[in-house]
Amino acid sequence: MPSAVSRLDSPELRASIYQFTVYIPGGVASVFLGIWLSEHGIPADQIGLINALPTLCLLLLNILVGRIADKADDWRTALIYISIASALAPLPLYFVSEFWGILLVWALCSTTNGLVAPVIDAATVRMTRRNGTDFGVIRAWATVGYVFAAGGLGLLINFWGSGVFISLYVAMVVIRAFLAFLLPRFRAPAQKVTLADAAAPAMPSRLKDSLQLWFILPLLAFALVNSSNSLIGGFAALVWFENGIPSYYLGPLLGIAATGEAVLMFAWRRFGGRVSARTMILVAALAGLVRFTVMAFNPPVEVLFFTQLLHAFSFGMGYFGVVHFIANWTNEANAAEAQGFANMLSMGAAMTALTVFGVLVEHFGTHAFFYSTATALLAVVCVLWSLKLRPPKALV
Repeated sequence: MPSAVSRLDSPELRASIYQFTVYIPGGVASVFLGIWLSEHGIPADQIGLINALPTLCLLLLNILVGRIADKADDWRTALIYISIASALAPLPLYFVSEFWGILLVWALCSTTNGLVAPVIDAATVRMTRRNGTDFGVIRAWATVGYVFAAGGLGLLINFWGSGVFISLYVAMVVIRAFLAFLLPRFRAPAQKVTLADAAAPAMPSRLKDSLQLWFILPLLAFALVNSSNSLIGGFAALVWFENGIPSYYLGPLLGIAATGEAVLMFAWRRFGGRVSARTMILVAALAGLVRFTVMAFNPPVEVLFFTQLLHAFSFGMGYFGVVHFIANWTNEANAAEAQGFANMLSMGAAMTALTVFGVLVEHFGTHAFFYSTATALLAVVCVLWSLKLRPPKALV
């Protein structure tokens, strides 16, 4: 079987190159945006609004954009248009400096940027299944790109300051827009319907036909677990620092989580086909249960490194479980729309978690992570309930 890098023109290699750029703009923003806003006189409460509004926009748009992408002749077409839109969106940042202008422009930037991931992932998993190639290796390059942006490009802040933010962000989204034209065709060529095909039971062609309780529960389970993963980016460094963890450990603690995720994705094909998609989500919930319960007790830094490595399972394995679960139980007519629905659940859960957790931290400190213990337990129940309602397919 040819590898993803065996030929320069292989669709897997071209998809991998684009995947590398998917999270680079977000990685740049995670380092630069807050400091850039602060230096423009934006207070912390307004920074929170600037970060929250795009999530609300994505909640409203994910399914709609997924539906449009599914109706295009190929997902490649939708990705080109979304990539171009995300390249044009940040240009007005050069001309705004007050809260309302920044709020509106950044909402457009983050929303167009956030629409990329569910479409490329839905398209890639379909293509790799058809070609018999490794989705995990291709998707891992997106994580590598984020680490490169946050850990590599983020170092530029030490030399040029936050003033380089807009130009750096624009450069990254423009490069991604150009690379979108190199993307392969993801859908299989249209085939004539045979008598055997006509006799075979068809997958639901509309998302609403798939939205039965047994189908929604695993997606909700991952959304609950992933909402706690989002708390790490929003609060973990602050909580750790206030509990005596030296500042020079904060970056490595965040970086090792992404590293563990990338390793799991690169190695996925060696063992991923041996477990069902909902089992993957169940493992993610159990890993989250252990990870965040231990963190609630304010452990020493050595233990925190171990809990951060569990991110490979609480996010990486869970995310793979979701994309494979959707691919198993939907068809190409609504793949991106279904992935958008899963993202909508995750964003809604993340908004709830960030809001509730902020209040809990004020009153309980590290013990606020028991909120994540509760959501992980609920996620376990959701997966087991789904499995009871409808058993998994064999080896999928």
